[in-house]
Order: sequence, then C-alpha cells, then structure tokens
Amino acid sequence: MANQSDYPALSGACLWSGPDLLKSGAWLREWPSGSVEQFEKNLASIKAAGMEESEVTKADFPLPKLEEFFQELRDELEDGLGVIRIQGLPVERYDPADLRRLFWGIGTHLGTAVPQSVKGELLDEVKDETRINPEIGDEVRAQQADAAPILSSRARARSNGPLRFHSDGADLIALLCARNGIAGGESKIVSTAFLYNEIRRLRPDLHGYLCRPYHRYLPNTDRLPAENRVFAMPIFGIREGKLTCQYSRTFVEQAQEMDGVPKLDPAGIEALDLLAELAEKHCMTVPFKEGDVQLINNHVAFHGRTAFEDNVEAGKERLLLRLWLSPQNNRALPDGFEVFWGGIDAGVPRSSIRARLDALGA
Repeated sequence: MANQSDYPALSGACLWSGPDLLKSGAWLREWPSGSVEQFEKNLASIKAAGMEESEVTKADFPLPKLEEFFQELRDELEDGLGVIRIQGLPVERYDPADLRRLFWGIGTHLGTAVPQSVKGELLDEVKDETRINPEIGDEVRAQQADAAPILSSRARARSNGPLRFHSDGADLIALLCARNGIAGGESKIVSTAFLYNEIRRLRPDLHGYLCRPYHRYLPNTDRLPAENRVFAMPIFGIREGKLTCQYSRTFVEQAQEMDGVPKLDPAGIEALDLLAELAEKHCMTVPFKEGDVQLINNHVAFHGRTAFEDNVEAGKERLLLRLWLSPQNNRALPDGFEVFWGGIDAGVPRSSIRARLDALGA
C-alpha cells in the first residue's frame, strides 16, 4: 500500500462542512431579474418551431443577458464549492412537456447532456415508480422480504426509500424539483474533498485503501460482456491538484456477489464504513422547494436523500427532473479512471453510460 504522503491534502473552496455551508447560505442563488421572461420567450419559440426537448441547442435557447451568471455557475461548480441551489423557478406555470423543454434549455448553458442509461435517456424523471413499474416494484418487495440480497441502485432511486451517499456517472448532476410529496425527500449533500482530508487526518491507513481500486458492478448493462459490467477503480483520485471521487456502496456490494471478483478484506470494508459514517456526520440535509434547481459536481460532492411519502389522491407525488451534464470546463481525471468515464481529458464530454454505449458500438 502507498504511504499517506503519496496522497496530498486538499485545499480550496470545495472543502466545507455541511452545517457551516447551510448556515452561511453561500451555495444559494436566485435567478437574475428578467430570467423567467427570457426562458418563456425561448420556450414559445421552440414550441412554434415544433422542436422536441432533445433537439434544442444552446443557440436555440439564447440567454445573452445571463451569460455572466452562467459563467459564474460553471466556475463555482468546477473551482469553487462544487454545489449550487438556484431558487425561484415558477414551475406551477408550465405543463409537464413545457417544463421539460425549459429545463433542457437551461441545461444547454451548463454543459452537454450525456446519457443516464444504456437506453440513452438524456432527461430523466426521479420519482416513486414502485406502483407503476412492476419490475421495480417486484425488486423492492423481494428485498424487503429478504428474498434478494442487494437492492440495485436503480430500484433504490425509483422507489420512495432513502438513498445512500453516492456520486453519479457524470461530471454534473442537475435536478429540478417539479413537485413535492407530502413529507420527506430531503436532499443530503457532503463535500467529498472534506471527507478526503478528514479520513487522511484520522485514519491514514484507511485513506490509503480508498486510493486503491475497488471492484464495482455497473447496473443496467446486461447487454455487455461481463468484463464491461465490472470495473476496478479507486474511490479517491488526484490529478493536477484536483480531486475526483466516484462512489456507490451498492455498486461495490453487487460486485462482491459476482464470481471472480476478489473479496474485500476487513480493512477495505472498514474504510467504506468510515466514509459513510463521516458523510452522515458532516453533510447538510435540505428540503427541496418546488422550483429549486440543484447543481452538484460529482467529483467533489456526494449526494443522497431521505425517504419520502406521496399522496396520489391529492396529486402530491414527488417529481424531480434530472440532467447529467458534462461542462466544457470539466477537469482532467487520473490515469486509470477511463475504465469508468471513457475519457479522462479535460474539456471533453464523458459519462459512465456513454463509455458503455461506446463499448456496445451504439
């Protein structure tokens, strides 16, 4: 195992504790005056042209008066806090299709949309699907009855249960709260850079484990050969002084069930347990308001959520719209991380799913 000195301490604005950031409100923004009017003007234009959301480019959704605002957002995400919440989008004004078009148009000013599954979805919905999707409902019920050992990350996300801390397979995740349920569904966010330094300080031996490859299973890749469904990569990586961190405990647990994958030793498990413990201790837990847009740089922050409750009869069903984005100012990644990301050069669109689609020749 490498020595602690091989993994330098981090510095910069991406190091924050959840309680401190929550108290300061430094991550909060509001749309500049006139933003909504410009959004709606563009929305009318693309509807008149008969364009579907995925056909809309940045040029089709011009926001010249907001260029400085979006540049500040991109800089904050890449070189600052790594997390932003923008408040005040009047989502109640729009029907579902228009809201998707509007959110997509906003996303074109943050980065290139990349696929979120091997089916190629670019704009996805995060909601409880256990009532309407038999496959997901059956998986959740089987796990609850102890008939299935590991609940997949897909089933977790598409149920109303809690989500453990994780990072998604894109540089940025953008979430728009279109509708809230009646309780719960709070967003949990923690600085991965803070956790990196804290584990380095408290347990340099376990920090070393997190900088070594862990085997993970990438779900929804059944069409791929087995070697493309399991990959080994460190939790923490550093290049040019910048952190990248890709993590899902579920991916690790699923890989452990597969033939041929080396079993984790006790220290490797202890390192993951410490990561989860400190994430809970140092996170911020924040409810969504309808109209909130939440942006997270997956390289420097984990996110999760609390369980939530809907009321179908009252029309109070939690719905988030989700984009995975790759901005032009994304960071270079360490050697070895291409196994997950496909590409590690700065300024190039990438995602975990895009890499798998390339493997399929799609």
